[in-house]
Amino acid sequence: MKITEVKAIGVNRFLFAEVHTDEGIVGLGESGTWAFLDASREAINSFAQCLIGQDPLRIEHLWQYMYRAYHFRGAAIMGALSAIDIALWDIAGKHFGVPVYQLLGGKCRDKARVYYHVGGQSTEELVKNCIDAKNKGFTAIGHLTPFLDEPRSKPYFETHVQKIERAIDRVRQYRGAVGDDVDLCIEIHRQLKPAEAVVLARGIEKYHPYFFEDPTTPDNFDAMAAIAEKIHIPIATGERLHTPQEFELLLRRNAVSYVRPDVCMCGGITGAKKIAALAEANEVGVVPHNPLSPVSTAACVQIAACIPNFALQEYPGDDRGAATERFVDGKVGSEHNDRFRQKDIVKSALKCENGFIVIPDAPGIGVELVAGAAEKFPFDRRKIETRLHLDGSVIDQ
Repeated sequence: MKITEVKAIGVNRFLFAEVHTDEGIVGLGESGTWAFLDASREAINSFAQCLIGQDPLRIEHLWQYMYRAYHFRGAAIMGALSAIDIALWDIAGKHFGVPVYQLLGGKCRDKARVYYHVGGQSTEELVKNCIDAKNKGFTAIGHLTPFLDEPRSKPYFETHVQKIERAIDRVRQYRGAVGDDVDLCIEIHRQLKPAEAVVLARGIEKYHPYFFEDPTTPDNFDAMAAIAEKIHIPIATGERLHTPQEFELLLRRNAVSYVRPDVCMCGGITGAKKIAALAEANEVGVVPHNPLSPVSTAACVQIAACIPNFALQEYPGDDRGAATERFVDGKVGSEHNDRFRQKDIVKSALKCENGFIVIPDAPGIGVELVAGAAEKFPFDRRKIETRLHLDGSVIDQ
C-alpha cells in the first residue's frame, strides 16, 4: 500500500488532513493549531511532498522523518504533523479492520468519562450553565472560568482584591449549584501571575476542584512548579506543549498532576501515547485537550480507550458551534450557534451518554467527514484579537 495524495481541508473553524492510498483507504486527522490554521495548512502541503509513494503503515518512521527533517517545530508544524499522524493511524485501523486502540494494546475501558464545556459572560449565566450541564447528565464540567468569558474587545480592569474575591465567590456558587454530583474543572487560561495563582488556589481549595488548569503562562516550567509546591489543588497543564520532552520537563519538576496533551498538536496519536506512558511512570493522570471538532474527539478517545492512567476527556459538545466562536469571539450562550453544529461536518459523531463517550468499535478512529464538507461549511479564519487592559497594555485571556 502506498500514499497517493495528502490533502489539507479547511472546514468552518477546523483544519483536517486526508491521506489517500492506492488501495482506496483514506485516513482522516485534524490539526490543533486553532489560531493559525492557514500556516498549518501549508505545513501539511509541505509534508505531502515527502509522503507520496511511502507506505502509510510505517507510522513511527514517517513521524520521525517529518519531525527530524529540518529540526524546526512549533504549533503550525506540529499541528500539521499531528493531523497526518492521526490520518495514518486511521488508515492502519481500516487496513486491519480494527479500531486504532486495538493496535495500541486494546481497551482498558468501555467508555470514557468526559467533562462538558461551560461558559458565560456573567456569573448568573455561568451558574445557570453549570446547572444545565448537570441536568444533561454530565458528572464533570470544565472550560469553567472563575472569571468571565468576556469579549476580548472589552478593556479589562479590576483591583487585585476584586479579581480574587469575585473569582472565589463564583467557584463557591458553582459548587453550590451542582453539589457533590459534579466535578469542577477550573480553567484559568494562563490569566494569572504565579503569586496571583497561589492566592486564588488557596481561596478555592475548600470547594475541591478536580483540577486547576493552566494557572499561568506555559513558558516557564519552573514557575508552574513553584505554584504546584504552594497549593493543594492538582494542576492540569500541557495543551500548548508539542513534544514528550516538554512534558518530561514538567513531570521532573512535579509541576503537574494531570497532563493535557492535545492529540492534534503533540504529535498525534503517536506523540500522545508516548506522553501518556511518561505520565503513567510518574503516577500522573491524562486529560486529553480537545476544544476542536468531532474528528479530534474521535482521535482523543482512541488514547482514552487504551491507556491505564486516563482520567477525563474534554468534550466541547458536538451539538454546538466551534469553541473559538463561543469563547474567543465572546458569543458564549448566543443562539447564533444554531446555524452550525460541529456534528454536521461528520457522517456520525461518537455517542455520549450520561457523561460518558462510548468507546467505538468502528475501524480506524471511527469518524468520516460528510461529502463536500468544505463547500457546505466554508473555512472561517479566526480573527486575531488580544485583550487589552484599561491602561492600554496587553493582558492574558
